[in-house]
Amino acid sequence: MATSSRPSGIQGQLDELNEALDGLRRQVAKARATLGQQSITLPAALSEALAAIQDQIESLRQVISDSAMQMRNLEALVDIGNVINSSLDMETVLNEVMDTIIQLTGAERAFLMVRNERGEMDMMVARNWERESLEPAEWEISSTVVRQVLQGGEAVLTTNASADPRFGSQESIIAYNLRSILCVPLKVKGKLTGVVYADNRVREGLFTERERSLLSAFANQAAVAIENAMLFGSVQQTLAEVTELKTLMEDVFASIGSGILTTDINDIITLCNRAAEEILGISRERLLGASLVETLGGISPDLVRRVREVKDHDRRYLGLEIQAPLDGRGMVDLSLSITPLKSVDESTRGVAVVMDDLTEKHRLEAQRRLFERMVSPAVIQQLDPDSLQLGGHRTVITTLFADIRGFTTFSEATDPETLVRVLNRYLAAAAEAVLAEEGTIDKFLGDAVMAWFNAPVPQPDHTLRAVRAALAMQRSVTELHRQMIPAFRLLLGIGIHCGEALLGLIGTQRRLEYTAIGDSVNIAKRLQENAAPGEILVSRAVAQAVRDAVRLEPVPPVRAEGMGTPIQAFRVLGLSFPR
Repeated sequence: MATSSRPSGIQGQLDELNEALDGLRRQVAKARATLGQQSITLPAALSEALAAIQDQIESLRQVISDSAMQMRNLEALVDIGNVINSSLDMETVLNEVMDTIIQLTGAERAFLMVRNERGEMDMMVARNWERESLEPAEWEISSTVVRQVLQGGEAVLTTNASADPRFGSQESIIAYNLRSILCVPLKVKGKLTGVVYADNRVREGLFTERERSLLSAFANQAAVAIENAMLFGSVQQTLAEVTELKTLMEDVFASIGSGILTTDINDIITLCNRAAEEILGISRERLLGASLVETLGGISPDLVRRVREVKDHDRRYLGLEIQAPLDGRGMVDLSLSITPLKSVDESTRGVAVVMDDLTEKHRLEAQRRLFERMVSPAVIQQLDPDSLQLGGHRTVITTLFADIRGFTTFSEATDPETLVRVLNRYLAAAAEAVLAEEGTIDKFLGDAVMAWFNAPVPQPDHTLRAVRAALAMQRSVTELHRQMIPAFRLLLGIGIHCGEALLGLIGTQRRLEYTAIGDSVNIAKRLQENAAPGEILVSRAVAQAVRDAVRLEPVPPVRAEGMGTPIQAFRVLGLSFPR
């Protein structure tokens, strides 16, 4: 025997009662028909009773039908409530709300609008009876009805908007041919947050008080769900922003060139970056969770004391420079800053250590200091490592050559160590005299010095500076003689000339020399070669430039090898007005 499927619960009981009433109605009708066929006249009271029974049956059927519809609506509310409360996705919530509204009310379209931060209404979702989203061009609604709900905070129901004296004259009602309209407010904790608008442009009298009550009850539940979804969306956005910021901070932290370590109150390392790993030569896995005291104690025992002072006495150590051996790296130079790690309430939660590896920097500084002792600092400042090119430019300079007389003979009778020591003292005296006048030392040529003035920094009195430097050399040599035994007492022969020379980089890309070349340089060297021990010879060009400040006397012309014309020369006797 086949069994019929029947809804369970209250709905099933209503269906059974409805069927029983149908059966009773049919039996009453059948009985009256049978009596009529047999020409049996019922008493008037009985006939009226049967008619009353039929009317009551119809009334009960209507009540059952209304109850069944109400039950279906309640079940729909429960179902949509479950969907709404089980989802925090805004799009899902809004679509379910709209589709359920259309299903419950029989509307053609439904719209949901929410008040934004500026107090204006934003269309959040618009759906039709086919469960499709409407395009903006299809958002044809009565703004008057919406405005009345927003202002009054109460639902608005019209069975025929065109004939309703409240709205019939409104342009949107006429233009869009609107008929049945139901609009209810969305409220959360008494605050009006938006409206739900449903309509039907074809049927009149579609909505009744029952739909209004139903939609109002549903709107209250939907408003809370929408509010939760909006809050969830805001939380999601905030979380995404925080996550993005955290990722950015981690990237920045990892990219910082300084090594960073942080600890908790128990001195356990809780954070380290890539630079700290590279500087200490210890992997992140070994650093995290390790004791800072033990880690720094292996570098320098004094750091342990400083960490204690930072944590216990709120001290700060900035720019501590230490030199220590590290496994796998050898001796390194470090700069460390150790400061308290503070929480929001300014309580100490640990320490932060920032370290910089100065090993390479110190090595380069040492190389630069050595280079500055080999090349004039003024020349170094003029050199751009990124644009070094071979060649030079012509400029007027005053060139000075100074040579130690008798040094060859002296070297033959002196051991190498003593020879170098004595040579350096004479060359140092000559170099200091040049640098004191802001000249540029070009090079040391064995026991000789070549220097120039007026380049790379222009000097209007460059010729006088060269002469003063030569006289200072003589004075320095005299002072050296007081400190040396007679066998070490040597003299300088000095030559000076002023003229145009080619100044620039000479050599190859692998080996460069910043120097000056030209006839003017050669003339200065020839004057030096012909100067007697302790004598300063200058050319006519130099004599003319310094004649008002320097005492000079002419000497026989110098016949220089490779030059056809003798060089007119002058001996420097001293300054006319001693400084």
